[in-house]
Amino acid sequence: MNINDLSRSTIVLDHGTGAKLSRELVEMIVSVLDDTYIGEMEDSALLDVDGRRLAMTTDSFVVDPPLFGNGDIGKIAVCGTVNDLAVMGATPKFLSLALILETGLPLSTLVRVLESIRDTARESNVKIVAGDTKVVGKGEADRIFINTTGIGFFGRAPLRMKQVRPGDRVILSGWIGNHTIHLLSIREGLGFETRVLSDCAPLNRMLAVLFDAMPESALRSVRDVTRGGLSAVMHEYASALDSTIEIREADLPIQAETAMAADMLGVDPINMANEGCLCLFVAPEHVEQVLTVLRGHPYGRQAVEIGEVRDAGDRAVVMRTRNGELRTIEELAGAELPRLC
Repeated sequence: MNINDLSRSTIVLDHGTGAKLSRELVEMIVSVLDDTYIGEMEDSALLDVDGRRLAMTTDSFVVDPPLFGNGDIGKIAVCGTVNDLAVMGATPKFLSLALILETGLPLSTLVRVLESIRDTARESNVKIVAGDTKVVGKGEADRIFINTTGIGFFGRAPLRMKQVRPGDRVILSGWIGNHTIHLLSIREGLGFETRVLSDCAPLNRMLAVLFDAMPESALRSVRDVTRGGLSAVMHEYASALDSTIEIREADLPIQAETAMAADMLGVDPINMANEGCLCLFVAPEHVEQVLTVLRGHPYGRQAVEIGEVRDAGDRAVVMRTRNGELRTIEELAGAELPRLC
């Protein structure tokens, strides 16, 4: 996005998908902010405050529908913020909570969302320490929007993208695509919502067990796979590392019903949003131990190695297909499906 030629440009929904247009929008925002922005494009900022190293992140949440089979926007808001802190190696401690409520929102809906926020915060062992509420007119918001900011503390060295090396293996902690198929099935009446549940979950405690079990050299970097799906994460790392990342189609953890629904819709699960899946870059000699620890936790039972980082130089993402051929995975400009979250 060229900030010197914006006269005919407008924001479109695809700017919010987590794919190429999202990346370009963020790059434009950072360029305008100039030296007032000191972040490093990780999931959380790293801050040194009076000798303590902190992690800080912020996020806004819009979900359609805001209530779904095994979750809601409140659960997603806490999980998303907690997970962004945890993947950096921090222990999440505190959240802020800001609500934008549209006139006409049923109070019963608000109570359900708040109960989910409470229950998920308790599971994550975080406290809500500040908040704000705004009410807007009918049509000025989509029922309910949530913004959260999270703060965590480090008891270990932070995890960074730049620590990933050629030869490191790529692990996924669980199914991909289930969150998208669950929400889309509810919206469009596809009939999959009872067989394919959202993966939305707070993953900080699973990561804490993993950090305790492994030497710091075992885990190079971790990212939660959310908007834009696995493909967006792989392209982000390939670009940051100036490397090729190869993943294996046969090893991708995709539930059979999710694969069926994706095939019916003509979309690829690697481009679908998730809310409870981690992508871990692991030193090759520690892969089996990492998998064992993850599979011992309820949120990591489907953990599997799916690929590796190859030599530097190409900034590409490729897939080894089931018949052994290599296929380049192109970065999507926007989304294959309508916005869900």
